[in-house]
Amino acid sequence: QEQLVESGGGSVQAGGSLRLSCATSGYTGDKSCLGWFRQAAGKEREGVAVIYTLGNYTNYGDSVKGRFTVSLDRAKNTMYLQMNSLKPEDTAMYYCAADCRVRMNPDIVDTLGQGTQVTVSS
Repeated sequence: QEQLVESGGGSVQAGGSLRLSCATSGYTGDKSCLGWFRQAAGKEREGVAVIYTLGNYTNYGDSVKGRFTVSLDRAKNTMYLQMNSLKPEDTAMYYCAADCRVRMNPDIVDTLGQGTQVTVSS
């Protein structure tokens, strides 16, 4: 199975926005549920958001509710994470995964993709 490919990270000031992308076209495994998780330097992984590809059911971590939105573009085989009102504590490497269990237990991912770095300055 090819890995999912993350992109779209960058450096922004607090209050700014970024949109992350997760390309899924190269992934041949089960894509019925996709999710985002993050890991800040020296900290444990944190589940951010998940989306079921049938029905568009979504679920978010408490720290990002109301600020982040996960979505799908089926024509482009891409999952997005729109991040608004960014805070310095959102600074982390962001990863996507084809498993909704990452929302509550992101440690189940053994092999990480390249990830995409998000840095929010105060």
